[in-house]
Parts: sequence; structure tokens; C-alpha cells
Amino acid sequence: MTEWARRARARRLGRDAGNSSGFDSARTAIAYDAGDGHARTPSMRRRDSEHHLIQRSGWLRAAVLGANDGIVSVAGLVVGVAAGGAGQSALLATGIAGLVAGAMSMAAGEYVSVQSQADTEKADLRIEKRELHEDPQGELAELTAIYVRRGLEPALASEVARQLSAHDALAAHARDELGITEPLRAKPLQAALASAGAFSCGALLPIAAVLLAPEAWAGKLVTAVTVLGLFGSGALAARVGGAPVLRGGLRVAFWGALAMAAASAVGSLFDVRV
Repeated sequence: MTEWARRARARRLGRDAGNSSGFDSARTAIAYDAGDGHARTPSMRRRDSEHHLIQRSGWLRAAVLGANDGIVSVAGLVVGVAAGGAGQSALLATGIAGLVAGAMSMAAGEYVSVQSQADTEKADLRIEKRELHEDPQGELAELTAIYVRRGLEPALASEVARQLSAHDALAAHARDELGITEPLRAKPLQAALASAGAFSCGALLPIAAVLLAPEAWAGKLVTAVTVLGLFGSGALAARVGGAPVLRGGLRVAFWGALAMAAASAVGSLFDVRV
């Protein structure tokens, strides 16, 4: 349908309504024939553009863990060594060594951990694929039972299971029996890169504080900057994840301050002059 024909149809519907709802009818008519022959109401267009935050959970978890670990780990090292009486050059070397070692450790740990999860998912999918081949009717009954437990009437559950199985049986069982969905699939490389990159960014904060602070104030300034950085990191993570910002920031700052207090207490037991 051409643009001119769509507008003519909209005007005709508006006249037929005979009241102020004509504009709404015209707008709906234009939305109906948007060029693809399918209805598109305003509410449907809004739903088409929905973006759910759960899709961020994989990389967000690794990034938040990496950033917080980078700030707390390196700041704890610096504060602990500073409490032992080390000079600024030793603090800087400690911070850089902690950054490199920590980033590599986080990347390797995340990759191995998430790869193990991915291997488990693949193994479960292989088992499910074999069972679908050997006993399709039994798997169909199993899928039907899942939908019945979720609240569907048996007849409707059977029809839903049948149609989904006809479309893609393995995908249906992966999603509804195993809980494996594409947005939440394990992505080892993504998790490793997010964790290492976030750790490095977080670790730069206490290192920058060491570089800028007077030597006598290095430990105190690193502590203050780190607590503020942890609050910002927690607040940002909460904002991205759709959680309360203040609570997220305070939670991370509290545990980071506790970790640095412990590191400082241990470091003060030693008298190191470098």
C-alpha cells in the first residue's frame, strides 16, 4: 500500500468515526499498514523496542567482580605495605605488580570457570539431543508435564509442547527443561576479557593515588580514594543492573574498607623501610 493510499484510508476512517476519536483511528490505521502488512499499534511498537537487563548479567558479573577486586586487592597491598613503612617507590612497584598479576589471574580464573560451565551445558545438550532421537514421545510427554507444572491446562500444555517440538525440539528442551537460553549462555572469552579489563581499570585507581600523594600521606590517601572508588563502582554496577544505586555503592564501599583495614593491621606488624 502506498503512502498516499494509507493517508486516504486514515482520513476515511477518521470521518466515519464522527468525533474526536477520528485522529486516533487515523493514527492506528497508519500504524497498521506500516509497509509490511502487519498491525503495529503504539503499544506494540513500544514492546518491540523493549530491552531487558538480564542480558547483561554475564559480562556485568565478571566486570563488577573484576573492578572491585582490582580496587580492593591493589589498594589492600599498597595500604598494607605503606603501614609497614615502605617508601613511595616500593608502593608503586607493589601496585603495578599487583595489577599485572591480578589481571592475569582474574582472566585465567574466569575463563576456566566459565568454560567449565559451557562444557557442562554442551554435555547436557548432547544428552538431550540423544534422548530426543531415541524417545521423542517420552520427551514430548516430559515437556508437556513441565508446562502443566507451570500452570497450563493439560490439553493446552500438550498443544504447546507439540508445536514447540515441531519448530525446534532441542531449543524447547534446552530452555524449559535445562534452563539454557542464548542470552545467558556461558561465554568464557567474554567473561575473561571483561574481568581482566575491569580489574586493570580498578587497580589504576590506587596506583594513581600513590603517584599523586605526598609520601607521608600515601596510605591515608589511597584508603580514602579507594573507598570513594568502591562506592562509585558499586553505584555504577547497581545503576547498570537496575538495582538501588545508594545501597549498591554503600555495600561495596563497606566491604572494601573492611578489607583495607585488615591489610593495614597486618602491615603495621612489620617495620619495613625501603
